[in-house]
Amino acid sequence: MEASNQSAVTEFVLLGLSAHPKLEKTFFVLILSMYLVILLGNGVLILVTILDSRLHTPMYFFLGNLSFLDICYTTSSVPLVLDGFLTPRKTISFSGCAMQMFLSFAMGATECVLLGMMAFDRYVAICNPLRYPVVMSKAVYVPMAISSWVAGGANSLVQISLAVQLPFCGDNVINHFTCEILAVLKLACADISINVISMGVANVIFLGVPVMFIFVSYVFILTTILRIPSAEGRKKAFSTCSAHLTVVVVFYGTILFMYGKPKSKDPLGADKQDLSDKLISLFYGLLTPMLNPIIYSLRNKDVKTAVRYLVAQKRFTQ
Repeated sequence: MEASNQSAVTEFVLLGLSAHPKLEKTFFVLILSMYLVILLGNGVLILVTILDSRLHTPMYFFLGNLSFLDICYTTSSVPLVLDGFLTPRKTISFSGCAMQMFLSFAMGATECVLLGMMAFDRYVAICNPLRYPVVMSKAVYVPMAISSWVAGGANSLVQISLAVQLPFCGDNVINHFTCEILAVLKLACADISINVISMGVANVIFLGVPVMFIFVSYVFILTTILRIPSAEGRKKAFSTCSAHLTVVVVFYGTILFMYGKPKSKDPLGADKQDLSDKLISLFYGLLTPMLNPIIYSLRNKDVKTAVRYLVAQKRFTQ
């Protein structure tokens, strides 16, 4: 393959819903509505965790990081998706595609690590409450959060660096709404075995290890809770980790549904399945960030109290 042909691709075309133009306006309104809910819900959570001194604890510090991460994750892709619904020719530059892949990959990996660290916080709070102020001091939980961002960014840098070094010498049409890394790798005119192996190792580290860590943490948490003699005590202890557990189930549940569902072997239904796969992937990226603030608001008395306090304070100042 000549070098001139290998370097010919300077932009990619995103198919999105090009084959279903009648659906574009409907999904534009739906996706925009979900995005605004994500910005509002997570923005309010960040605000209350900063302004309310009662929420200056490790758990709410991690929650603020999670909300900021969800805003970054959706902002890395949703504006591109919305623009694609309104633009006849949906293109993105090679460098823009690389940046979008980097941000999405980094945010996803960081969230996996962050959820694991939040599980550790709940483990210490319930299983070793007397040592909690020492074990989860500010000198500990701040570096923990920073390390999750660094780990996610480093992993993304490795994966995207390997991807952009591949030659793209022909087809530049990505059958997706965004620059989803697997869809991009399919366009490379070279062996992608190293990329596949690297992503497999990363999945074990950033998906498998946090899942096992969360599972083990909650085994100890539930064992400790069941040893509490009073029903009221058990209820109070469980309420402190129920929101995090719900978020974990939603986050990993959607991943399992998306990647674990069987593929259709009917060639006639390939187009329909292809469309459903793209839509499931799109809504997966929106569902968890949208539900996180709702879950933490509905299942957490401290957050609800803080929100009410800030609303009342704003009305009083007016």
